[in-house]
Amino acid sequence: MIKAGEGARGWFGPRSIEVPCTIEIEQSFDSFHAHAIPEGVVLRPGDRVIVHNAPAHVDFGTVTTYQTRATVLRAGPLTRFWTEFSAIAELTELYHCGFEPKDHVTFQDHQHQEHAA
Repeated sequence: MIKAGEGARGWFGPRSIEVPCTIEIEQSFDSFHAHAIPEGVVLRPGDRVIVHNAPAHVDFGTVTTYQTRATVLRAGPLTRFWTEFSAIAELTELYHCGFEPKDHVTFQDHQHQEHAA
């Protein structure tokens, strides 16, 4: 049975859920951001959120909060697994930034200066 606010069901539970949503927008010299916060639902990896009736323009120097509705599209098991796996893979790329010991860099710079002279 579909509960109030739930959309179509998939094979493994609800595929979409309509929920209340709070939108916080700031456009100022210090910050330009927007946060959409779906209420009453826990977002999981791979879920998508569609915000309805979001404002198209906010004047410079303002901070505003809107109450609206959002549709949460639930990820299936395969999408959820792929999202978690790819996030871990992307995170491990940060470990390969090429950090070198300070002595190694100083030694190379010193050798380069000796050959240039």
